[in-house]
Amino acid sequence: MKILDRPAASTEVATLWGSDAIAQLLRALEIEYIALTPGASFRGLHDSLVNHLGNTRPELLLCLHEEHSVAIAHGYARVTHKPMVVALHANVGLMHATMAIFNAWCDRVPILMLGGVGPMDAMQRRPWVDWIHTARDLGALIRGYTKWDDQPSSVPAALEAIVRAWQIAQTPPNGPMFVCLDASIQEQAIDPSTALPPLERFRLPESAEPSQESVARVAAAMTAATRIVMLVGRVSTAMDDWNQRVALAERLNATVITDLKQGASFPTNHPLHPYPPGLFVISDAAPLLRDADVILSLDWVDLGGTLRQACGGQWPKGKVIQCSVDQYVHNGWSMDYQALPPTEISILAPPDALVRHLVTALPASRTPRMDSPAARPQALTPKSASSERISVAEMARITSERLSAHNPSYIRLSLGWPGELCRFTHPLDYIGFDGGGGIGSGPGMAVGAAMALRDSKSGRLPVAILGDGDFIMGVSAIWTAVHYRVPLLIVVANNQSFFNDELHQERVARTRDRPVENRWIGLRMSDPPLDLALLAQGQGAVGLGPVRVLEDYAGVLTDAIDKVRDGATCVIDVHVVPEYSRAVSSAILRHIPNER
Repeated sequence: MKILDRPAASTEVATLWGSDAIAQLLRALEIEYIALTPGASFRGLHDSLVNHLGNTRPELLLCLHEEHSVAIAHGYARVTHKPMVVALHANVGLMHATMAIFNAWCDRVPILMLGGVGPMDAMQRRPWVDWIHTARDLGALIRGYTKWDDQPSSVPAALEAIVRAWQIAQTPPNGPMFVCLDASIQEQAIDPSTALPPLERFRLPESAEPSQESVARVAAAMTAATRIVMLVGRVSTAMDDWNQRVALAERLNATVITDLKQGASFPTNHPLHPYPPGLFVISDAAPLLRDADVILSLDWVDLGGTLRQACGGQWPKGKVIQCSVDQYVHNGWSMDYQALPPTEISILAPPDALVRHLVTALPASRTPRMDSPAARPQALTPKSASSERISVAEMARITSERLSAHNPSYIRLSLGWPGELCRFTHPLDYIGFDGGGGIGSGPGMAVGAAMALRDSKSGRLPVAILGDGDFIMGVSAIWTAVHYRVPLLIVVANNQSFFNDELHQERVARTRDRPVENRWIGLRMSDPPLDLALLAQGQGAVGLGPVRVLEDYAGVLTDAIDKVRDGATCVIDVHVVPEYSRAVSSAILRHIPNER
């Protein structure tokens, strides 16, 4: 990437500062970027990155809000599987970032966060501001949803802590890390001969492999079964692992189910993948799970809840096999670990390791099924009769048709996106959801993922389909994309409402025999209407719309694609009918009463 914020040349001096050594370590770890919203608590590190390293390897990414900084790192890691560094200012910056940190935690994504604090020595604090921006145990704010944190008391300890955090972040299950750097440590003079940790002696640990006995037990169960279902969850995005999963499904003649909480993990057009992916398993697939001989979960998110839902509150008849390392990070603060799943065989190993062993162990004797085990869902909802808004289904259809020739990577998809249009044949076809189920992460994650796609020279067109609430809460993240010349297309499905909650209010009203017609009150954003294209223009992006007529959308989208191909960040505001697909609406009304 071309350095846009190039600093003036710095004169080398004999004095070396604590933050200089920290910056040198970040370069030695081959970290490309540090996302930040500026703060005085890490001013020493900021100076070292700019004046000691020249703002390159790593380069500063200026963000307008700490939550965007972490969300950008989240999207970046979704594509690269490597941590980006985020600098967070004292307690105030960390508190701003907490929602995005929780998303990364739930999504098991590696991020290395460096917090500034202090000075911890009260005698070094400026009046007022240094006191209110200092906390005795800053990591306690986020300890329930980070893998590890530390607040080292010397420069050598800080260097060791960063190396440790770098290792743990990338050791499955991955997650966000937090190292808090005392301002006085950053700004103390140190011996120029201070040595960095010898990184060649601190390699990442090798992932665990399933035992031969475990592989044999699973293989025996599979060989004896005739109705096998594979639930593919948190898995590798390497193409070799993708192909191995396809080979295993074909060898087992297994029905494969995926969802949209994770990125693309199996070709959705394969005959063994009969159901469109969504945030929840569709009801049509429930009989397969109830009647399967064997259910193989490859780190499926909420295996227990999914099985109980599919089986009407009971457990499935067949044997359940779970391969996951997720329980290594379960703790008592967050319930993100979901329901306790029933498992006859549970293997603590990365799921793709088990897949590789099974492909080797199982005979290639079964004839792959060439027809779908169940009818695919019916055609998309027809065009809305409204002349003022476009149906989500029609917006999705045109988007998919126009983008198909441009090798798109869908970074995010809105809740109402029809699963029938999720035509994934490669791991980069869909990047994934946010993990924590909040609102506001979409723009930041889109920027980070688009940056990674650009830097990898993937040739992909980065596309994010966002809801209006998600976009509005995170809109200033778009400025970072524009400033750093990140090509990105964002299509906002703007129903002018926090519509997810309209369905919740409808559920409550029906239960209490009260007027359903009032479900919109306190939720609609239509008086006055928000001009989302103008908000995008205010960040320096190309803002198009609002588009209200279906016939206009195709032309606007074509224009936007051309602009993004030329390097622009472009946002289209599409006014859509407040609706979700039948499957999504049913899930919201029946299965997730507490989600915002």
